[in-house]
Amino acid sequence: MKTKSDKSPLAGITPQRALYPVIIGLCVVCYLFYKDFNPSVFSDINFTGWSIFWLFIAILCMFGRDIGYIIRIKLLSDNKLTWLQSFRIIMLWEFTSAVTPSAVGGTSVAILYVHKEGIGLGKSSAMVLLTSFLDEIYFIIMFPLLIAIVGVDTIFDVTGASSVATGFAIFAVVGYIIKLLYVILLSYGLFVNPRGIKWLLLKVFKFRPLKRWYNSANSVGSDIILSSQDLKRKGLKFWSQSFAATFLSWSSRYLVANALIMAFFSVSDQFILFARQLVMWIMMLIMPTPGGSGFAEYIFTDYCSDLISVPLDQQVGAALLIATLWRVITYYPYLFIGAIILPRWIKRNFQKTKG
Repeated sequence: MKTKSDKSPLAGITPQRALYPVIIGLCVVCYLFYKDFNPSVFSDINFTGWSIFWLFIAILCMFGRDIGYIIRIKLLSDNKLTWLQSFRIIMLWEFTSAVTPSAVGGTSVAILYVHKEGIGLGKSSAMVLLTSFLDEIYFIIMFPLLIAIVGVDTIFDVTGASSVATGFAIFAVVGYIIKLLYVILLSYGLFVNPRGIKWLLLKVFKFRPLKRWYNSANSVGSDIILSSQDLKRKGLKFWSQSFAATFLSWSSRYLVANALIMAFFSVSDQFILFARQLVMWIMMLIMPTPGGSGFAEYIFTDYCSDLISVPLDQQVGAALLIATLWRVITYYPYLFIGAIILPRWIKRNFQKTKG
Protein backbone atom coordinates (compact mmCIF):
# COMPACT_ATOMS: atom_id res chain seq x y z
CA MET A 1 0.00 0.00 0.00
CA LYS A 2 1.35 3.41 -0.95
CA THR A 3 1.53 6.06 1.71
CA LYS A 4 1.38 9.80 1.31
CA SER A 5 5.12 9.97 1.77
CA ASP A 6 5.57 7.68 -1.20
CA LYS A 7 4.31 10.35 -3.56
CA SER A 8 7.14 11.73 -5.65
CA PRO A 9 7.92 15.44 -5.28
CA LEU A 10 8.64 15.22 -9.02
CA ALA A 11 4.97 14.72 -9.83
CA GLY A 12 5.06 17.79 -12.08
CA ILE A 13 8.18 16.56 -13.95
CA THR A 14 6.79 13.76 -16.09
CA PRO A 15 7.80 12.15 -19.40
CA GLN A 16 4.53 13.44 -20.86
CA ARG A 17 5.74 17.01 -20.35
CA ALA A 18 8.38 16.35 -22.99
CA LEU A 19 5.60 16.78 -25.55
CA TYR A 20 5.10 20.46 -24.75
CA PRO A 21 8.51 21.79 -25.81
CA VAL A 22 8.45 19.51 -28.86
CA ILE A 23 5.08 20.89 -29.93
CA ILE A 24 6.14 24.51 -29.27
CA GLY A 25 9.41 24.06 -31.15
CA LEU A 26 7.77 22.33 -34.12
CA CYS A 27 5.09 25.01 -34.37
CA VAL A 28 7.69 27.77 -34.47
CA VAL A 29 9.85 25.89 -36.98
CA CYS A 30 6.85 25.19 -39.23
CA TYR A 31 5.85 28.84 -39.11
CA LEU A 32 9.39 30.00 -39.94
CA PHE A 33 9.64 27.48 -42.80
CA TYR A 34 6.33 28.73 -44.16
CA LYS A 35 7.33 32.38 -43.76
CA ASP A 36 11.02 32.51 -44.69
CA PHE A 37 12.35 29.28 -46.14
CA ASN A 38 13.87 29.47 -49.63
CA PRO A 39 13.84 26.06 -51.41
CA SER A 40 16.90 27.11 -53.40
CA VAL A 41 18.93 26.53 -50.22
CA PHE A 42 18.88 22.83 -51.00
CA SER A 43 20.48 23.41 -54.38
CA ASP A 44 23.71 24.47 -52.67
CA ILE A 45 23.85 21.47 -50.34
CA ASN A 46 26.18 18.65 -51.33
CA PHE A 47 26.28 15.77 -48.86
CA THR A 48 29.87 14.57 -49.04
CA GLY A 49 32.46 12.89 -46.87
CA TRP A 50 33.24 16.35 -45.54
CA SER A 51 29.61 16.64 -44.39
CA ILE A 52 29.87 13.33 -42.53
CA PHE A 53 33.11 14.50 -40.90
CA TRP A 54 31.57 17.74 -39.57
CA LEU A 55 28.39 15.98 -38.42
CA PHE A 56 30.65 13.62 -36.48
CA ILE A 57 32.42 16.63 -34.97
CA ALA A 58 29.03 18.09 -33.97
CA ILE A 59 28.07 14.87 -32.19
CA LEU A 60 31.53 14.72 -30.61
CA CYS A 61 30.98 18.23 -29.24
CA MET A 62 27.73 17.06 -27.68
CA PHE A 63 29.61 14.24 -25.97
CA GLY A 64 32.11 16.86 -24.78
CA ARG A 65 29.25 18.84 -23.27
CA ASP A 66 27.97 15.84 -21.30
CA ILE A 67 31.39 14.48 -20.38
CA GLY A 68 32.31 17.86 -18.88
CA TYR A 69 29.16 17.83 -16.74
CA ILE A 70 29.65 14.21 -15.67
CA ILE A 71 33.29 14.75 -14.71
CA ARG A 72 32.35 17.86 -12.75
CA ILE A 73 29.50 16.32 -10.73
CA LYS A 74 31.70 13.35 -9.87
CA LEU A 75 34.51 15.68 -8.84
CA LEU A 76 32.21 17.82 -6.68
CA SER A 77 31.03 14.68 -4.87
CA ASP A 78 34.67 13.96 -3.91
CA ASN A 79 34.38 10.92 -6.21
CA LYS A 80 31.66 9.36 -4.03
CA LEU A 81 29.41 9.11 -7.08
CA THR A 82 30.15 6.40 -9.63
CA TRP A 83 30.35 7.18 -13.34
CA LEU A 84 26.92 5.57 -13.84
CA GLN A 85 25.37 7.62 -11.05
CA SER A 86 26.95 10.79 -12.42
CA PHE A 87 25.59 10.01 -15.91
CA ARG A 88 22.12 9.37 -14.50
CA ILE A 89 22.07 12.63 -12.53
CA ILE A 90 23.17 14.70 -15.53
CA MET A 91 20.61 13.11 -17.87
CA LEU A 92 17.80 13.68 -15.37
CA TRP A 93 19.00 17.23 -14.79
CA GLU A 94 19.11 17.97 -18.52
CA PHE A 95 15.64 16.48 -18.98
CA THR A 96 14.24 18.67 -16.22
CA SER A 97 15.89 21.73 -17.76
CA ALA A 98 14.36 20.80 -21.11
CA VAL A 99 10.78 20.58 -19.81
CA THR A 100 10.82 23.60 -17.50
CA PRO A 101 11.11 27.31 -18.38
CA SER A 102 14.67 28.47 -19.01
CA ALA A 103 14.42 30.87 -16.08
CA VAL A 104 13.69 27.90 -13.78
CA GLY A 105 15.88 25.20 -15.28
CA GLY A 106 16.58 21.88 -13.57
CA THR A 107 18.46 23.26 -10.58
CA SER A 108 15.44 23.28 -8.28
CA VAL A 109 15.13 19.48 -8.33
CA ALA A 110 18.78 18.63 -9.04
CA ILE A 111 19.42 18.54 -5.29
CA LEU A 112 16.95 15.69 -5.06
CA TYR A 113 18.59 13.81 -7.95
CA VAL A 114 21.99 14.03 -6.24
CA HIS A 115 20.63 13.21 -2.78
CA LYS A 116 18.80 10.09 -3.94
CA GLU A 117 22.07 8.75 -5.37
CA GLY A 118 23.45 8.50 -1.84
CA ILE A 119 24.84 11.97 -1.13
CA GLY A 120 23.81 13.79 2.07
CA LEU A 121 21.17 16.47 1.65
CA GLY A 122 23.43 19.32 2.73
CA LYS A 123 26.28 18.10 0.54
CA SER A 124 23.83 17.73 -2.38
CA SER A 125 22.65 21.31 -1.87
CA ALA A 126 26.21 22.59 -1.80
CA MET A 127 27.12 20.58 -4.93
CA VAL A 128 24.20 21.96 -6.92
CA LEU A 129 24.87 25.50 -5.74
CA LEU A 130 28.51 25.09 -6.74
CA THR A 131 27.64 23.78 -10.23
CA SER A 132 25.40 26.82 -10.67
CA PHE A 133 28.20 29.07 -9.43
CA LEU A 134 30.72 27.56 -11.88
CA ASP A 135 28.28 27.86 -14.80
CA GLU A 136 27.54 31.49 -14.07
CA ILE A 137 31.23 32.32 -13.60
CA TYR A 138 31.81 31.01 -17.16
CA PHE A 139 29.23 33.49 -18.48
CA ILE A 140 30.37 36.35 -16.27
CA ILE A 141 33.94 36.00 -17.56
CA MET A 142 33.30 35.06 -21.19
CA PHE A 143 30.61 37.62 -22.06
CA PRO A 144 32.69 40.79 -21.48
CA LEU A 145 35.81 39.02 -22.77
CA LEU A 146 34.16 38.16 -26.08
CA ILE A 147 32.68 41.64 -26.41
CA ALA A 148 36.15 43.13 -25.81
CA ILE A 149 37.62 40.88 -28.52
CA VAL A 150 34.82 40.99 -31.09
CA GLY A 151 33.22 44.35 -30.36
CA VAL A 152 29.66 45.31 -29.46
CA ASP A 153 28.69 46.28 -33.02
CA THR A 154 29.89 42.97 -34.45
CA ILE A 155 27.98 40.90 -31.92
CA PHE A 156 24.67 42.77 -32.04
CA ASP A 157 24.46 44.56 -35.42
CA VAL A 158 22.85 41.79 -37.47
CA THR A 159 21.17 41.98 -40.90
CA GLY A 160 21.40 45.79 -40.73
CA ALA A 161 18.21 46.00 -38.63
CA SER A 162 18.92 48.38 -35.77
CA SER A 163 15.68 47.57 -33.94
CA VAL A 164 16.53 43.87 -33.98
CA ALA A 165 20.06 44.57 -32.82
CA THR A 166 18.76 46.77 -30.01
CA GLY A 167 16.34 44.06 -28.90
CA PHE A 168 19.09 41.45 -28.82
CA ALA A 169 21.34 43.80 -26.84
CA ILE A 170 18.62 44.52 -24.27
CA PHE A 171 17.87 40.82 -23.80
CA ALA A 172 21.57 40.04 -23.36
CA VAL A 173 22.27 42.88 -20.92
CA VAL A 174 19.24 42.07 -18.76
CA GLY A 175 20.21 38.39 -18.70
CA TYR A 176 23.81 39.25 -17.86
CA ILE A 177 22.80 41.56 -14.99
CA ILE A 178 20.59 38.82 -13.55
CA LYS A 179 23.47 36.35 -13.74
CA LEU A 180 25.92 38.82 -12.22
CA LEU A 181 23.64 39.57 -9.26
CA TYR A 182 23.07 35.85 -8.76
CA VAL A 183 26.82 35.16 -8.74
CA ILE A 184 27.43 37.93 -6.21
CA LEU A 185 24.71 36.57 -3.92
CA LEU A 186 25.87 32.98 -4.34
CA SER A 187 29.52 33.87 -3.75
CA TYR A 188 28.58 35.68 -0.57
CA GLY A 189 26.52 32.72 0.63
CA LEU A 190 28.99 29.97 -0.21
CA PHE A 191 32.27 31.62 0.67
CA VAL A 192 31.57 34.56 3.00
CA ASN A 193 28.36 34.06 4.97
CA PRO A 194 26.74 30.63 4.53
CA ARG A 195 24.65 31.37 7.60
CA GLY A 196 22.95 33.99 5.46
CA ILE A 197 21.66 31.20 3.15
CA LYS A 198 20.37 29.32 6.19
CA TRP A 199 18.64 32.46 7.44
CA LEU A 200 17.02 32.97 4.02
CA LEU A 201 15.87 29.34 3.90
CA LEU A 202 14.27 29.61 7.31
CA LYS A 203 12.50 32.83 6.33
CA VAL A 204 11.12 31.22 3.17
CA PHE A 205 9.97 28.06 4.95
CA LYS A 206 8.10 30.05 7.57
CA PHE A 207 5.38 30.65 4.99
CA ARG A 208 2.36 28.50 5.80
CA PRO A 209 2.39 26.33 2.62
CA LEU A 210 6.05 25.43 3.27
CA LYS A 211 6.02 25.28 7.06
CA ARG A 212 5.81 21.48 7.16
CA TRP A 213 9.36 21.36 5.76
CA TYR A 214 10.76 23.98 8.16
CA ASN A 215 12.78 21.47 10.20
CA SER A 216 14.23 19.93 7.03
CA ALA A 217 15.19 23.39 5.78
CA ASN A 218 16.93 24.07 9.08
CA SER A 219 18.89 20.82 8.71
CA VAL A 220 19.83 21.61 5.12
CA GLY A 221 20.96 25.08 6.14
CA SER A 222 23.22 23.62 8.81
CA ASP A 223 24.68 21.14 6.33
CA ILE A 224 25.35 23.93 3.81
CA ILE A 225 27.35 25.77 6.47
CA LEU A 226 29.48 22.65 7.00
CA SER A 227 29.84 22.16 3.23
CA SER A 228 30.89 25.79 2.84
CA GLN A 229 33.68 25.20 5.31
CA ASP A 230 34.75 22.21 3.23
CA LEU A 231 34.76 24.27 0.01
CA LYS A 232 37.02 26.86 1.59
CA ARG A 233 39.58 24.12 2.18
CA LYS A 234 39.61 22.99 -1.45
CA GLY A 235 42.95 23.43 -3.15
CA LEU A 236 44.00 24.79 -6.51
CA LYS A 237 43.76 21.34 -8.15
CA PHE A 238 40.07 21.00 -7.27
CA TRP A 239 39.15 24.45 -8.59
CA SER A 240 41.24 24.16 -11.75
CA GLN A 241 39.69 20.77 -12.58
CA SER A 242 36.19 22.08 -11.85
CA PHE A 243 36.65 25.15 -14.06
CA ALA A 244 38.24 23.04 -16.80
CA ALA A 245 35.25 20.66 -16.82
CA THR A 246 32.88 23.65 -16.91
CA PHE A 247 34.79 25.25 -19.78
CA LEU A 248 34.78 21.96 -21.71
CA SER A 249 31.06 21.53 -21.28
CA TRP A 250 29.89 25.01 -22.24
CA SER A 251 32.40 25.58 -25.03
CA SER A 252 31.53 22.19 -26.55
CA ARG A 253 27.86 23.15 -26.43
CA TYR A 254 28.46 26.26 -28.54
CA LEU A 255 30.76 24.59 -31.06
CA VAL A 256 27.97 22.23 -32.16
CA ALA A 257 26.38 24.90 -34.37
CA ASN A 258 29.76 25.80 -35.87
CA ALA A 259 30.28 22.18 -36.90
CA LEU A 260 26.74 21.80 -38.27
CA ILE A 261 27.09 24.82 -40.54
CA MET A 262 30.44 23.54 -41.81
CA ALA A 263 28.76 20.23 -42.69
CA PHE A 264 26.63 21.89 -45.37
CA PHE A 265 27.82 25.47 -45.92
CA SER A 266 30.66 27.54 -44.50
CA VAL A 267 30.98 30.16 -41.76
CA SER A 268 32.24 33.67 -42.45
CA ASP A 269 33.65 33.98 -38.91
CA GLN A 270 33.74 31.00 -36.55
CA PHE A 271 34.66 33.07 -33.50
CA ILE A 272 31.77 35.52 -33.94
CA LEU A 273 29.35 32.61 -34.30
CA PHE A 274 30.69 31.15 -31.04
CA ALA A 275 30.33 34.54 -29.32
CA ARG A 276 26.76 35.04 -30.52
CA GLN A 277 25.71 31.66 -29.20
CA LEU A 278 26.91 32.59 -25.73
CA VAL A 279 24.87 35.79 -25.99
CA MET A 280 21.89 33.72 -27.18
CA TRP A 281 22.10 31.55 -24.09
CA ILE A 282 22.05 34.60 -21.84
CA MET A 283 18.94 35.84 -23.69
CA MET A 284 17.23 32.48 -23.13
CA LEU A 285 17.51 32.97 -19.37
CA ILE A 286 14.40 35.14 -19.30
CA MET A 287 12.28 33.04 -21.69
CA PRO A 288 9.15 31.43 -20.18
CA THR A 289 8.91 28.46 -22.57
CA PRO A 290 10.22 24.98 -21.60
CA GLY A 291 13.91 24.81 -22.42
CA GLY A 292 13.55 28.03 -24.42
CA SER A 293 11.73 26.02 -27.11
CA GLY A 294 10.45 28.14 -29.96
CA PHE A 295 12.53 31.13 -28.92
CA ALA A 296 15.81 29.23 -29.45
CA GLU A 297 14.89 28.29 -33.02
CA TYR A 298 13.69 31.82 -33.80
CA ILE A 299 16.64 33.63 -32.26
CA PHE A 300 19.20 31.36 -33.91
CA THR A 301 17.61 31.92 -37.33
CA ASP A 302 17.50 35.72 -36.98
CA TYR A 303 20.72 36.19 -35.03
CA CYS A 304 23.17 33.93 -36.85
CA SER A 305 21.93 33.88 -40.45
CA ASP A 306 24.33 36.59 -41.64
CA LEU A 307 27.32 34.41 -40.69
CA ILE A 308 26.41 31.62 -43.12
CA SER A 309 28.26 32.03 -46.41
CA VAL A 310 25.40 31.69 -48.90
CA PRO A 311 23.68 34.26 -51.14
CA LEU A 312 21.84 36.92 -49.13
CA ASP A 313 18.37 35.70 -50.15
CA GLN A 314 19.22 32.21 -48.87
CA GLN A 315 20.74 33.13 -45.50
CA VAL A 316 17.56 32.98 -43.43
CA GLY A 317 16.52 29.67 -45.00
CA ALA A 318 19.96 28.16 -44.44
CA ALA A 319 19.97 29.37 -40.83
CA LEU A 320 16.51 27.89 -40.28
CA LEU A 321 17.69 24.53 -41.60
CA ILE A 322 20.75 24.61 -39.31
CA ALA A 323 18.64 25.78 -36.34
CA THR A 324 16.38 22.76 -36.77
CA LEU A 325 19.32 20.35 -36.91
CA TRP A 326 20.95 22.18 -33.99
CA ARG A 327 17.92 21.62 -31.75
CA VAL A 328 17.55 18.03 -32.90
CA ILE A 329 21.12 17.30 -31.76
CA THR A 330 21.41 19.52 -28.68
CA TYR A 331 17.91 19.43 -27.17
CA TYR A 332 15.59 16.62 -28.20
CA PRO A 333 17.90 13.71 -27.22
CA TYR A 334 17.62 14.74 -23.56
CA LEU A 335 13.83 14.64 -23.79
CA PHE A 336 13.92 11.04 -24.99
CA ILE A 337 16.70 9.86 -22.65
CA GLY A 338 15.06 11.53 -19.65
CA ALA A 339 11.66 10.11 -20.53
CA ILE A 340 13.21 6.63 -20.37
CA ILE A 341 15.30 7.10 -17.21
CA LEU A 342 12.90 9.20 -15.09
CA PRO A 343 10.01 6.69 -14.59
CA ARG A 344 12.42 3.96 -13.47
CA TRP A 345 14.29 6.36 -11.21
CA ILE A 346 11.06 7.56 -9.56
CA LYS A 347 9.84 4.00 -9.12
CA ARG A 348 13.07 2.97 -7.43
CA ASN A 349 13.20 5.97 -5.10
CA PHE A 350 9.58 6.88 -4.33
CA GLN A 351 7.19 4.06 -5.17
CA LYS A 352 8.26 1.44 -2.70
CA THR A 353 5.52 -0.77 -1.36
CA LYS A 354 5.30 -2.35 2.05
CA GLY A 355 6.11 -6.00 2.26
